[in-house]
Amino acid sequence: MKIRLIALAAALLAANSLFAQSGPKDIIPAPVQYEITQGTTRLPQAKDMDIRIGEKKFFSRIKGFGLEDWQVKSAYYLELTPKGLHIEAADQEGFFYAIQSAYMMNFVSPDIQCCKILDWPRFRHRGMMLDVSRNFQPKEFVMKQLDMMALLKMNRFHFHLVDHPGWRIQIDKYPLLTSFSAWRTKNDWQDWIADGQRFLDRKDPAAEGGFYTKKDIADILAYAAARHIEVIPEIEMPGHNYECIAAYPYLSCMDAEGKEHLKRVQELCPGNEQVYEFLQNVLKEVFAMFPSKYIHIGGDEAGKGNWAKCPVCQAKMKAEGLKSVEELQSYLIKRMEKFANDNGKTIIGWDEILEGGLAPNATVMSWRGTEGGHKAIADGHDVIFSPTQCYYLDYMQARDQYRAVGAYQPLKQTYSFEPIDENIAPENVHHVLGVQGNLWTEFVNEQWHAETMLYPRLFAIAETGWSQPEKKDYDAFRTRAMTWNKVLDYLGYCHYDLAPKEKDGN
Repeated sequence: MKIRLIALAAALLAANSLFAQSGPKDIIPAPVQYEITQGTTRLPQAKDMDIRIGEKKFFSRIKGFGLEDWQVKSAYYLELTPKGLHIEAADQEGFFYAIQSAYMMNFVSPDIQCCKILDWPRFRHRGMMLDVSRNFQPKEFVMKQLDMMALLKMNRFHFHLVDHPGWRIQIDKYPLLTSFSAWRTKNDWQDWIADGQRFLDRKDPAAEGGFYTKKDIADILAYAAARHIEVIPEIEMPGHNYECIAAYPYLSCMDAEGKEHLKRVQELCPGNEQVYEFLQNVLKEVFAMFPSKYIHIGGDEAGKGNWAKCPVCQAKMKAEGLKSVEELQSYLIKRMEKFANDNGKTIIGWDEILEGGLAPNATVMSWRGTEGGHKAIADGHDVIFSPTQCYYLDYMQARDQYRAVGAYQPLKQTYSFEPIDENIAPENVHHVLGVQGNLWTEFVNEQWHAETMLYPRLFAIAETGWSQPEKKDYDAFRTRAMTWNKVLDYLGYCHYDLAPKEKDGN
């Protein structure tokens, strides 16, 4: 049997000892159950590991826990003794997660308590979103964060590739998206806005920005797949499309007289058939690049004022019997959902897609609190919870922190979120796919800043996504997070310093 071991550092087994010894208590996210046995040991070389995948003995271990098939695929049993490391799993994915637990203990200290661990995930979607539109990051930075996601047993990377400050993915059909709309006058998003939100030709010496070639995307996808991470691309519509309109002005609404297309607006014109042709052509290339069953289509924060005045939109509303601009947006979303479904894809949208009527097969990402998610679940739709007040990682971790979008969101607040509450009927719990943290980058230019906003709050999201709720204990978690901040230093990641605890309630 061919076994692939993915390590964060080439010198993993020779890691410097950060603490006297380590054990299951140091693992994030917390395992379902573990037992400390006698003695300490060190991880053996891969050739000396005893690995059993798909054997009956493992299935007997997890029998009676009522696991879903997808949980069984991710489950594992790990036993570390003075004689070596024994792993059982139903699938390569479970083996991979067992190795991540072993690595976690090893990073804290190579002297590890002998132990037995039986573990599996709570939710199938354990995600992180990175916005590379407002501030572009090279593929190496993306891969570095995929490494940490894998170690945290997170399995969904939401790639926010396009938004009004920049288009970041190669589309052959529309070359201006990357030769023009991926480059702007200022690197800093606020400075760019103050400078008039101007894009530049790629060859201009003053151009700031970048994009991912199809080769870059293939490299990222291969890297993620080796770590059992599914990459879900987002192609925004019908709002946040200033960069599309800057390159192709015909995609915007007409003025009230129907004489010319509006300039410097963010919303596509849902009455214009050329918009649907554009979106379908873009999605065809995106679908060919990304194997994920999901495509995120945005659907949030679309200003609809121009639609009420645009003669093309008004004609479309009349022809389709639409009574409001909200229904017009729903018309666009439903039409694009059908195109996605016809191509074997399922759409995800921010919770604004509920307005005007939800597309029949859509998955909702509930970000404006949890109310939208509760409504979608009651209507029979799958939901991913990503509430602003807990999971928006561009918010401040300290009251005196360097610039951020706003609002104070300490680690404890992130850790406190529970996705399943009394508003979700027991028979509908299966519609909760999981949780996701989002890093928007309006105020995050540098890589050190991005990591400082991610860590350690991403630890908390990983634990909620994987661990059983009765295992969650903030004080114990904070101790592990403090330990892992030291590991991040060793591994070359930046992070927010939690000490002292009294500073801001972290």
